[in-house]
Amino acid sequence: MYEGIVQDLIDELGKLPGIGPKSAQRIAFHLLDADEASVRRLAEVLVTVKETVRFCEICGNVSASETCRICSDPRRTEAVICVVEESKDIVAIERIREFKGRYHVLGGAIDPIGGIGPNDLRIKELMARLGSGETQEIILALDPNIEGEATASYLSRLLQPMDITVTRLASGLPVGGDLDYADEMTLGRAFTGRQTV
Repeated sequence: MYEGIVQDLIDELGKLPGIGPKSAQRIAFHLLDADEASVRRLAEVLVTVKETVRFCEICGNVSASETCRICSDPRRTEAVICVVEESKDIVAIERIREFKGRYHVLGGAIDPIGGIGPNDLRIKELMARLGSGETQEIILALDPNIEGEATASYLSRLLQPMDITVTRLASGLPVGGDLDYADEMTLGRAFTGRQTV
């Protein structure tokens, strides 16, 4: 729709997750209107991130060094490992300040339609971590969708022969939610996970 490099910019921005054609166009024109120093700073930060940020060799979390700050923290216990899909999930869990264990980032979830199988995830690395015998519980903190469910089922079967407790995060109705707005999966989980009061 636009000439040359402007369309190239829109196309590249449109490749980002969650950015549709309209958003890509809006961001492109915002960058065109921004002062040169701001755009140059953004470009420098993007290049620096690609050059310096790596993934923790233990858990797979994003890190500026070989091991992330969580894996380097001696106050954290290896007895409980929380398995998540992406690094952003760690940030969400850390905000509640309740979990004192370690993490393991799979790098996604099993998605046969998207061509992602168990071998495409960091499952072998998880199994290697469990070889030390320190871990007593694995918490599966995976997204409550079809891919997350498939991954949780796969991991549960894989971990069953080991002497490790495998748990899932509780799920169900959100606080302040209405029953008539709940989908079948959420309502079903709320019934399955009901508690005595």
